[in-house]
Amino acid sequence: MHIVILGNGISGITCARYIRKQSDYQITVISGESDHFFSRTALMYIYMGHMKYEHTKPYEDFFWAKNRIDLERAWIEQVDTERRVLHAKDGRSFNYDQLVIATGSVSNKFDWPGQDLPGVQGLYSIQDLEELERSSALGINRAVIAGGGLIGIELAEMLMSRNIPVTILVREKSYWDNALPPGESAMVTRHILSHGIDLRLETTMKEIIAGPDGRACAVLTDSGERIEAQLVGLTAGVSPNIAFLKDSGIECQRGVLIDRFFRTNVEEVYAIGDCAEFREALPGRRPVEQVWYSGRDHGQTLADTLCGNASEYRPGPWFNSAKFLDLEWQTYGDMPAQIGEDLSSLYWEHPSELKAVHLLYRKGDKRFVGINSLGIRYRHLIFDRFLREERTIEYVLENLAAANFDPEFSKAYERDILELYNQQTGSRLQPRNKRGLRGVLQLLKSV
Repeated sequence: MHIVILGNGISGITCARYIRKQSDYQITVISGESDHFFSRTALMYIYMGHMKYEHTKPYEDFFWAKNRIDLERAWIEQVDTERRVLHAKDGRSFNYDQLVIATGSVSNKFDWPGQDLPGVQGLYSIQDLEELERSSALGINRAVIAGGGLIGIELAEMLMSRNIPVTILVREKSYWDNALPPGESAMVTRHILSHGIDLRLETTMKEIIAGPDGRACAVLTDSGERIEAQLVGLTAGVSPNIAFLKDSGIECQRGVLIDRFFRTNVEEVYAIGDCAEFREALPGRRPVEQVWYSGRDHGQTLADTLCGNASEYRPGPWFNSAKFLDLEWQTYGDMPAQIGEDLSSLYWEHPSELKAVHLLYRKGDKRFVGINSLGIRYRHLIFDRFLREERTIEYVLENLAAANFDPEFSKAYERDILELYNQQTGSRLQPRNKRGLRGVLQLLKSV
């Protein structure tokens, strides 16, 4: 059996590793982006000087040969599913018995005039990082970033680390308010502005203007304003990287269409990670899961199936984490930007510090459904259990201190959060345990 995996990101490499743990199949990983698997989320730290590229590789270069995982550097341009042959840009071809498509995402473009000029780019691949370094070497007096979210603020932080002024254009009324509820979005917006970033709300880019050298030199906004910029970042989201599958016979919509076993409509062809789209969305999940954690789980689950232990993808409660500059954010469960009428919310925000906690629960049975945390760290293990066990909001608040994962001796705010709930509901809840390992063990023992 020869299994070929397209893409050496977290999904593809996890799949390869777990296939090797369970079988002696021939495994080939093909990627045009890099020779070896690296941490994509660490790209920004290379640019900022905190790390070198070799520091972002979780495995030594000898790991692959030692584990009999063949690596090929190639861009695949055509997939012939009838003959089970892959055709590369450089003229080479690769045969397969089973194919795993794990090609990730590409930065969105929305047909802006000038979007293909030199000096205009997204931030996703190592090639994007290399292009950013080339633009920086030529000199950047100001950068404009079109689009917000997590990638937009990462690019802004990278540029600011080199003292490059940044303007961010977002169409929303508040930063990322299509994903964050009003309280969290407002706090993130204030935090971005406090760092000297020129954040333009309710503003979109209409055109990118070329200078005499043919490179981007300015952008025009929807209000007609011209903003000088030698770099334009396109960070208005990403889309599955599936253009090369045209005429392959593999069904695609936004991504490669799959069932819960990651099977496509073509026999022995599977898809995982950012490029995959579930035909039927799973409860509490989106059809396309573009998060590192889910990509890892996709790879491990599919490996079981490919090795003879057919495994349906059954993800646990949703979770994610990121940073807005130095403001950490965590989310567990269901925390929509617009809260439904059947839900109640408890939003606590510190009056002077960058800390907020937002808990969501059902009005009828008070079942806890989700949390956003800004500036306070909470343990994934504990909130995963709260959600799986369908605990009430009152149980969560009474045991919230045990979930706190901030460093020892840092100030705790769980009693303040609980007291706010008591004030709003007339309850008389009291904490059941303390923060730290002892509190965690006490909570787990009581389950």
